[in-house]
Amino acid sequence: MKVVISSGHGKYIRGASGYLDEVDEARRVVNEVATILKSMGNSAVTFHDDISKSQSENLNRITSFHNSQVRDLDVSVHFNAYQTTSKPMGHEVLYLTQNELADVVATLVSSSAGFINRGAKYRGDLAFLNNTEEPAILIETCFVDSEADAEIYRNQFREICVAMAQGISGEEEIVPVPPFERPELPDEEDGVLFTAKGKCSHFGGPEDTGVSPSEGLAFIYEWDEVPYLFLPYQPQGTTGLARRLNPFIPYVACRWDYDVTPKEMLKGPQVALVRSLRSGVTLKAFPADWGPHEDTERVADLSPGLMSQLDLTTDDEVEVIYPYDGETS
Repeated sequence: MKVVISSGHGKYIRGASGYLDEVDEARRVVNEVATILKSMGNSAVTFHDDISKSQSENLNRITSFHNSQVRDLDVSVHFNAYQTTSKPMGHEVLYLTQNELADVVATLVSSSAGFINRGAKYRGDLAFLNNTEEPAILIETCFVDSEADAEIYRNQFREICVAMAQGISGEEEIVPVPPFERPELPDEEDGVLFTAKGKCSHFGGPEDTGVSPSEGLAFIYEWDEVPYLFLPYQPQGTTGLARRLNPFIPYVACRWDYDVTPKEMLKGPQVALVRSLRSGVTLKAFPADWGPHEDTERVADLSPGLMSQLDLTTDDEVEVIYPYDGETS
């Protein structure tokens, strides 16, 4: 399936704000849903408007981008607003012609996250739905001015995005989502062989143009050595394993010392711990490559999915500990 998915409003044409900022969060949702759609074998093209200075220009730019693409479905992601309240308000999906699809997405997202299901709603007055030339839906994720909705959104972000992707694609089977875990940090006596602490970035997957289409990995030579790290297909126009990595799977690259942690060891089954130094949230990750280069002044490259789950951006600081065999708390 080919999907074009865009965030509502734009960098200079701001949307609603309250407990959440509509523009910032819509972009986050769009990027995550696109990543999940791709991990399921779909094509997903994203768009965010960083140029427009007026509402009419913004609407024209978004719909023009959608209409310039070859696709099966157009999706716009927004957040709703009404009045500041502590009460839950809910999730809804707007449509012009796609009643059934809107109902499926609304039901899946609401049930998976715990939102009030406001359902599928017909709207004949919206520029996005009227002017896009393929089937289209507009998703109102939740209410930015509802404290309850904002709490659900923050706590269930991953589940919300998975449900959106499942509803949009019509897929019953999706790539399993690693559970949100807070592992106990190991002590020195637990056999830790490698630690690193400092800035991080992201790498790998079909969208990583920072690596060449043919670039391989340092200690994994065939995708079926550790198939759970890779997409089930080689992305079009590429031959290397770096671009075949599944960006939704938690993996990490560090400057491993192969004398201490040999290449064969890094292929598993042992995993690393990656901890956000800002939030303290800690998740497991699979070693996938050697890097980043010392010139970057970073200590780790993470999968886009792991960056999202830890709520990290480029140059945020992390701690990596390897190996980790403990139970999660």
